Amino acid sequence: MNQGAARSDRVQCCIVGGGPAGMMLGFLLARAGVSVAVLEKHADFFRDFRGDTIHPSTLEVMHELDLLDEFLARPHQELQELGGQVGDFFATLADFRYLPTRCKFVALMPQWDFLDFIAQAARPYPSFRLMMNTDAVDLVVDGGRITGVRAQTPEGPLDIAADLVVGADGRHSTVRAKAPFEVLDLGAPMDVLWLRLTRRASDGGQTLGRVQRGALFVTIDRRDYWQCAYVIPKGSFANMKERGLDAFRAEIVRIAPHFADRMNEIARWDDVKLLTVAVDRIRRWHRPGLLLIGDAAHAMSPIGGVGINLAIQDAVAAANILAAPLRGGAVTERDLAAVQRRREFPTRMTQRAQIFIQNRFLTRVLAGAPIKPPLALKLMQRHPVLRRLPARLAGMGFRPEHVRDR
Repeated sequence: MNQGAARSDRVQCCIVGGGPAGMMLGFLLARAGVSVAVLEKHADFFRDFRGDTIHPSTLEVMHELDLLDEFLARPHQELQELGGQVGDFFATLADFRYLPTRCKFVALMPQWDFLDFIAQAARPYPSFRLMMNTDAVDLVVDGGRITGVRAQTPEGPLDIAADLVVGADGRHSTVRAKAPFEVLDLGAPMDVLWLRLTRRASDGGQTLGRVQRGALFVTIDRRDYWQCAYVIPKGSFANMKERGLDAFRAEIVRIAPHFADRMNEIARWDDVKLLTVAVDRIRRWHRPGLLLIGDAAHAMSPIGGVGINLAIQDAVAAANILAAPLRGGAVTERDLAAVQRRREFPTRMTQRAQIFIQNRFLTRVLAGAPIKPPLALKLMQRHPVLRRLPARLAGMGFRPEHVRDR
């Protein structure tokens, strides 16, 4: 690798992170005539056990971009309802069929397919560049203002000057650490272990959460396999590994007995991926020349699977507000503050709802408290119309964004 003098480049907007927020923002800004570079440190988008739910709010954005039919032509599954098993009590948790959106379902699609689709849609715009294998390692600062990004590429160091840098590089954001920003940790009582098990025709197709005393196990139908999430108390993975794989397999069978004949598929701990859950947000999303969006600005709990969609909503709002100032070369602190004002309310409300569920339900379950279906679940079964409220909150969020004309 050449370690000589850094090469240089310039764009109007440099986005760090090629996840849902970064790719969508890059596409929307290029569509609006802004020169943009999206930096992705990996060579491809393939990362297993990433968020794969595309909610109705995101599908509505795809419709507004005239991309929905092409998008839905890709292999996916459609969930009109979500269910859960609490002890012996089965409950339908959300019914998306009554949402005031074009798509009244949650689409399940591997995130790498979604990101690849957005990349393909963006490539025809001459002002768009996706730079894979490009790792942002530092920020360039001039007189207190962020003026660019210092990156490492296979060809050597690269300095990218920009009127605006956007950090969309996730909950372990390099940009957030380098700025730095003040982080408000809201707390999460659990971590999640992801794994996959073969799906058989006799299993049925219900995406389901199963709650038993001391455990929560979620199975997501991915056609030929189940994507499974086993929820554990925060920081307990090391203790679980000490007890051994046999004990872990036995716990899964206790919750979902029909998987007993597939436990040999969990052959080693490498077949289990740990997601360290964090729920936090930064107090101020911006500095002169710099904005954070998505998980870099607010890490979400996996409850409801809304993180990817909240990140995309951030990107739509940011593009709506910042495209014109970027084209004019005059992005101000007021413009960046407007993005935070627009998106902070739905972020706070979503995190508040997640923390409520964590504190009132998940913490008690993981502590081994007796399983008793909450009153809200019982009411939803007696009065199906009540299932529309969680569907609206999960499917659309507290403030859905819409694509503005360029």
